[in-house]
Amino acid sequence: MGMLKEFKDFAMKGNLVDIAVGFVMGAAFNKVVASFTGGIVSPLIGLIFNADFKDLKYVLKEGVADEAGKITGEVAMLYGEFLTNVIDFIIVAFVMFMVVKAVNKMKKKEEPAPEAPKGPSQEDLLAEIRDLLKKQ
Repeated sequence: MGMLKEFKDFAMKGNLVDIAVGFVMGAAFNKVVASFTGGIVSPLIGLIFNADFKDLKYVLKEGVADEAGKITGEVAMLYGEFLTNVIDFIIVAFVMFMVVKAVNKMKKKEEPAPEAPKGPSQEDLLAEIRDLLKKQ
């Protein structure tokens, strides 16, 4: 029973729950960005190349078409898909930067520590007390 309680205490720590929520939100946000890039950005860029942006590739070795028209044995670098993923990453990184910047701005600014009181130091006060006690 002790191990179960220890696990519960670990799982309910604030930071772990925050990380879990952030992870789930990040996964959902990544899907939104991927659909934005695939559905809006890629077709616009594809207009420039007169092709679907994700299907852009550089063929290193031509393949052979069979009777059904399926190409086999082709070797190609799929740079369109890579560039789409780079665009996804840049969008996610920028949004995360803006979120962190907003959170840091909203955090309560820490007040500076109060300055030490001006006047005699602790050693000076102790010496004064010692001198007063000697007078008695």
